[in-house]
Amino acid sequence: MKVERIKPVIRLYIPLVIFLIGSLNAMANRLLIPMDESQKNHLKAYGISFWILKNYEMEMDWLLNYRGGSFMVAYNQQFASEMTVRGVSFEVISEAQAGQILNQISSPDVNMDAVKLQKAPRIAVYSPKSKLPWDDAVTLVLTYAEIPYDVVYDDEVLNNKLPEYDWLHLHHEDFTGQFGKFFQYKDYPWYREQKKEAEETATKFQFNNVPQMKLAVAKKIAEFVTGGGYMFAMCNATDTFDIALAADGVDIVDAMYDGTPADPSANTKLNYNNSFAFQDFKTIPYPYEIEFSDIDNQPDERGMIESNDFFSLFQFSAKWDPVPSMLTQNHQTIIKGFLGQTTAFKNRLIKPEVIILAENKNAKEARYIHSTHGKGFFTFYGGHDPEDYQHRVGEEPTDLNLHPNSAGYRLILNNILFPAAKKKKLKT
Repeated sequence: MKVERIKPVIRLYIPLVIFLIGSLNAMANRLLIPMDESQKNHLKAYGISFWILKNYEMEMDWLLNYRGGSFMVAYNQQFASEMTVRGVSFEVISEAQAGQILNQISSPDVNMDAVKLQKAPRIAVYSPKSKLPWDDAVTLVLTYAEIPYDVVYDDEVLNNKLPEYDWLHLHHEDFTGQFGKFFQYKDYPWYREQKKEAEETATKFQFNNVPQMKLAVAKKIAEFVTGGGYMFAMCNATDTFDIALAADGVDIVDAMYDGTPADPSANTKLNYNNSFAFQDFKTIPYPYEIEFSDIDNQPDERGMIESNDFFSLFQFSAKWDPVPSMLTQNHQTIIKGFLGQTTAFKNRLIKPEVIILAENKNAKEARYIHSTHGKGFFTFYGGHDPEDYQHRVGEEPTDLNLHPNSAGYRLILNNILFPAAKKKKLKT
């Protein structure tokens, strides 16, 4: 009779035991997010990684050079469900398999390494409040990947808000105060609104003109980086930032922008010690020429068209140079080129301490560069939109639903996760 009574009790607990065993197995598993060609949505995979870091404060492994720079994290059903919803490919692997992967990566014979991602960075995008007739690749991809960010502009920078953030992107911007040298559009509503907004801010902060105000903004951003911040810039926010810093105290703009003529000997007075990435460049003073300096490699100098415009990522030692390795993780090493107001940087004008991450060797140009500055870091990426070869004023924004595996956009998102990494000291 006692045995008879026990049997129903055992049957009652069998489902619970199975559930507990399953739960223990799940706890022992890990989620691998592959970033090779098997990944259905590379861009949203970064968003998932950011979401985990931000909302769960759980460490992740960034597996440098392993299957395109894959991510690995402890199993959590919520993570798996969210990846399914967002269309991100993942694999459930055992602890034993994870150990094998980490052992493979740690071998001195392979160019791989595992970097711990620990905390999601606080992100700010420097962008005007007024609507401009062009999009911005960084805000497009952050929105698509579902990575949150704040918008800041001149008011916030001049009011010392930047220390509240870890990572800053410089939107398509002209730090020389010449409104992009788009004077030909001076009668367009967007140009008038941009000019009005900038002049009001300059007056509010007691600057004599917009170029002086933009220089002060550039110097505040430089302080942010020097103090340990991370800065990423694309298109003409790259060279105009350096030009503005090098021209501190020198009038490089025409009277239509600041009320006084440019100094005819301005190019002999530039201080390249102030600039981040470039040296020995010369500004282009002509107000109707939509170019700021000779840093940018011009179409006649490049000698390329869309069909043959490509650049190559350098491969770095993951174990010895983890920072440039993180920034170049990709499922492709040859990236299709794209134009911008600033497309590419002449190699001869790049400072020797700056690391070239990607270049077109035949054109003698760098497309993607990085370096330290003080306690911080900066990355410059030439071109406007990695999936629109020649994005024109007024065109519709790129639909990233059509480009979920964009190798060019992946380079932007590498920079987003870079500040989350527990970094080793750069050795070269």
